[in-house]
Amino acid sequence: MAIQVSVCGPRQCTEEDRQNAFELGRLLAEREAVVICGGYSGVMAAVAAGVKTVGGIVVGILSRADREDANPDLTIAIPTGLGEGRNNVIVNSGDAVLVVGGSWGTLSELALAMRRGRAPVIQLGGWALYNERGNPVPGVARASTPTEALELTGLWK
Repeated sequence: MAIQVSVCGPRQCTEEDRQNAFELGRLLAEREAVVICGGYSGVMAAVAAGVKTVGGIVVGILSRADREDANPDLTIAIPTGLGEGRNNVIVNSGDAVLVVGGSWGTLSELALAMRRGRAPVIQLGGWALYNERGNPVPGVARASTPTEALELTGLWK
């Protein structure tokens, strides 16, 4: 069975986040991983475009009940009609969860992935998360580059 990696990130992202997501998609496709994302714009579009350059597979888990506005670079678009509830489907589908950039929706995906507790959660860019004592939130690994993010998953040795 193929490795599946969930990539989460905001619809409105920085250029750096867009470049990181594109490179993650390319690197994941080179490793023959199936990429799971939200299927729309921003980080989701960039990761899908990166996957497409290598001819890989990218699945969009859509919040709407139809495929309207789905990113054209998706290999498969799955309309759920779940709204933000689709975030749970995205994070539960991955053997690892890669979080690029930050937004409230992205933060919810990161939190759901951490609560799930099974897959490594890697953050590239985005918000720095600290607990009430000012210490970094445990369990979320921070990467500086897309290559480091993939290494931190431990899926390819």
